[in-house]
Amino acid sequence: MPLYMDIHNLPEGTTPEDVAKAHAKDMETQRKYGVEYTKYWVNDTGRKVFCLAHAPSAEAAEQVHREAHGMMPEKIIEVAPDVAEVFLGGTETSPAGAVLLPGGAPKERDPGIRTILFTDVVNSTTLTQSLGDEAALAILGAHDAIVRDALSALGGREIKHTGDGIMASFVSTTGAVRCAIQIQRELDKHAQANPEHPLKVRVGAAAGEPVPVEQHNDLFGCTVQLAARLCNHAQPEQILVSNAIAELCIGKGLSFEDVGELTLKGFGSPVRAHAAAWRQ
Repeated sequence: MPLYMDIHNLPEGTTPEDVAKAHAKDMETQRKYGVEYTKYWVNDTGRKVFCLAHAPSAEAAEQVHREAHGMMPEKIIEVAPDVAEVFLGGTETSPAGAVLLPGGAPKERDPGIRTILFTDVVNSTTLTQSLGDEAALAILGAHDAIVRDALSALGGREIKHTGDGIMASFVSTTGAVRCAIQIQRELDKHAQANPEHPLKVRVGAAAGEPVPVEQHNDLFGCTVQLAARLCNHAQPEQILVSNAIAELCIGKGLSFEDVGELTLKGFGSPVRAHAAAWRQ
């Protein structure tokens, strides 16, 4: 049965308890329409709820909400189950059905915000020509090992290998930035140990909510695009992050330099970005 995600904009004053009661009413009503609401994410700050449901159609999923409590979603679209899992993860829920924050305090709810990170090996297309197949593969292999070690250490989930880089998702924004810092520091060590074949990488990252886009079952389309564009714009050995990341990391012991507003392909207005400091 298809999987759907919907977005609710919550009225001022709505509490997590109100959301839990509404979800319970969904559970009482859903069987009538052949729907199974499995879990939901609550973003208290943004007053949004993201519900995940198996349903025969979007209309059936919506009808459950209409009959159960009348809290109608702003948008509901079909999503690919593997896409939802790789970006959002999170299988532990509260008794009320709210997804809990992985690694968070007991009963701490997951707001559904994810940080997307890209790495890109500088001059990767010329490595084979300049070094030969074997040496080029060894350098790319060193990149993969360093990035994956950092992801493992700091809670990142590899989404895909891009050929000359890796795309990853993080529940923790600070974890994503610290991962990027570890990557650059380890690559710097690698370059010092291999001065004849220095390996330099750009990193870009952005944070956002699961805003479903109807094309390609895309949950984090804008966030993914922004992270990719920031990575492309970054200088070798630079970590460029979105303004949202810098704000979410205030008070976390991380240092950023405001690089101003950037004109990025695919974005109608300039985007403010920051460079994360990583050199010790």
